[in-house]
Amino acid sequence: MTFKPFAIALLLAAAIPAVAQTATPPTAQQRIDQREANQQKRIEQGEKSGALTQREAGRLDKGQARVEKMEQKAAADGTVTGKEARRVEHAQDVQSRQIRREKHDRQHDANHDGKQDRPHRKS
Repeated sequence: MTFKPFAIALLLAAAIPAVAQTATPPTAQQRIDQREANQQKRIEQGEKSGALTQREAGRLDKGQARVEKMEQKAAADGTVTGKEARRVEHAQDVQSRQIRREKHDRQHDANHDGKQDRPHRKS
């Protein structure tokens, strides 16, 4: 009688890792594409909130275009090698830091007129 519950437990224990292995991790190309979309969203959000001036947003868009060009060059032969993926991901790291730096640098355009808003001075 103790054999039946043991056999069921053994079958369940064997089935759980098989189910867990069916989920495939994202490829380098998918990871790069998703990150690029996230960074573009961060730039757009910064423009809408006024955390980025038009000039800052333009520079960040140019940086994104440069990273996208690197990605297209890496994928030109149909596959992105590990070395190419690391190079593109490093460029994305640099771009991500730049986005954060620009969004938090106390230069604001809250009224979206294209001019930097003056900080309030204490009297």
